[in-house]
Amino acid sequence: MRARPLGRTGLEVSEIGFGAASFWGHPAFPEDEARRLIDRALDLGVNFLDTGPAYSRGRAEGRLGRALEGRDLSGLVLATKVGTRFDAGRVRRDMSLSGIETSLERSRRRLKLESLPLVHLHGPSVEELTPDFLGGLEQLRARGLFRHLGVNSFDPAVIEFALSLPGIDTVMVDVNVLRPGRLPLVARAAEAGKGVLAGMPLAMGHTAPRRLRDLRPSSVWYALRALKNHRADMVLGRRFRFLHDQPGITGAQALLAWVLAVPGVSAAIAGTTRMRHLEENLQAAGLSLPESLAERIAAEQARD
Repeated sequence: MRARPLGRTGLEVSEIGFGAASFWGHPAFPEDEARRLIDRALDLGVNFLDTGPAYSRGRAEGRLGRALEGRDLSGLVLATKVGTRFDAGRVRRDMSLSGIETSLERSRRRLKLESLPLVHLHGPSVEELTPDFLGGLEQLRARGLFRHLGVNSFDPAVIEFALSLPGIDTVMVDVNVLRPGRLPLVARAAEAGKGVLAGMPLAMGHTAPRRLRDLRPSSVWYALRALKNHRADMVLGRRFRFLHDQPGITGAQALLAWVLAVPGVSAAIAGTTRMRHLEENLQAAGLSLPESLAERIAAEQARD
């Protein structure tokens, strides 16, 4: 697995990271299988793992901590979130400094770390990123609760504002074939010295044909979530189904290779609950898209 610099943090991260979230952290997915996926990812060279206290109905972060028990964590970059948590059946926002401090302490316990390598503000607004707020975060950093700070948002205006903040080390933004408009933003982030982490590099599976015969719980769970929250992307994704019918490359590998070819991207973060998919995904590191396929993707993105 090749590694890339994470902006100016001094960290090197694997080109593909593992997203410890969604169905991976759900109780319906056995914990021993979840751990085997983590073990295999690390054995194949993944050193970047991303999670959050609100993911998988609040269970993903603790599951990741248990999956890493007994391992040497010194070479890993574990990233988590602050500002959201799962409580009383729903995700709740809390961007107060006291709430963030509590969240950091809980994450340290769950992940069994003295200091969190990377923490992302999870969906802040521009208005919340005040000098007083950022100064308070620096005090928490000075106390050793975390080492690097980022912003995770799929709102370009928030990411654009974050690029001007010297205390922000990384940004996580949705970069995939359905979002070609993100490319100039990624370029500006890289120019500003920020590490860029590509979230949703597989476009949440919206480019893949849906097969009724695939009745695994995870597939049903993702399909129902897509119908509830991402119908427009499901429609747009149909344009790119050709990616899943190419010789010598899987659809997921093509999607990841496209993201990793975007100048400025440090790593693409992808999760899965299937060992075969994990191993296929990781083979996309260092893979170049055939020129004809890249051109066809660009042609579809230019429509409308």
